[in-house]
Amino acid sequence: MAKQEKELPVEERLKNLYHLQTILSEVDRIKQLRGDLPLEVQDLEDTIAGLQTRMSNYNDEIAALKEEITAQQNARDRAIAMVEKYTQDQDNVRNNREYEYLTKEIEYQKLNVELAEKKMNEAARKIEAIQAEISVVNEQLADKVHVLDEKKAELTEIVSETKQEEEKLREKAKKLEDKIESRLLTAFKRIRKNARNGLGVVYVQRNACGGCFNRIPAQRQMEIKMHKRVIVCEYCGRILIDPALAGVSEADAKNE
Repeated sequence: MAKQEKELPVEERLKNLYHLQTILSEVDRIKQLRGDLPLEVQDLEDTIAGLQTRMSNYNDEIAALKEEITAQQNARDRAIAMVEKYTQDQDNVRNNREYEYLTKEIEYQKLNVELAEKKMNEAARKIEAIQAEISVVNEQLADKVHVLDEKKAELTEIVSETKQEEEKLREKAKKLEDKIESRLLTAFKRIRKNARNGLGVVYVQRNACGGCFNRIPAQRQMEIKMHKRVIVCEYCGRILIDPALAGVSEADAKNE
């Protein structure tokens, strides 16, 4: 079903558009009160998640190193036991050949003991280094969590103060959008999205566009005042209206 508002005169359409613009500008003002807080909160949450992942990885590394130490301890104990066994066996050898064989085995097992202890010491040093890193990350994490709590509290306070007002404005905007031709509304939203200050509809100020401030020819200004068609600024693309439609007197528009 087609909207009845499509048949409204251009003047009425422009008034509706400008009214919508003023409401959305108020919504923008509320968003500006929040500033970069939402992004800061998101960045902090991402940073904390990254630090927590790093902590988890550190803990996994320590667990693996402890398993390595345990394995090397077992290997060392087996080698020590073999040294003791071969040493005892030397007392019962029957010839020099058996004695030399046992001597070599003892030397080999002693090397295994040294190797196992070396690996245990290396793993212990790595654990110590990782624990130092964990200490640093814990401090960073505590600091980030503290800042996040403050930022969230600040954001919650601002949102709670403005939420009701914003909801009312958005409801007004939604009702007003239903009165505007779909094609015109789409064009307005596109212009507003691309505009640096979010203004899609502006009135003529001092013979210039109220958005980009480029001069508007006298003939074009006359056409704008006639309200016969929707006219856009040839420089910035914003929809132009005369001050009267915005409820601004000619004198005030010239003094702005």
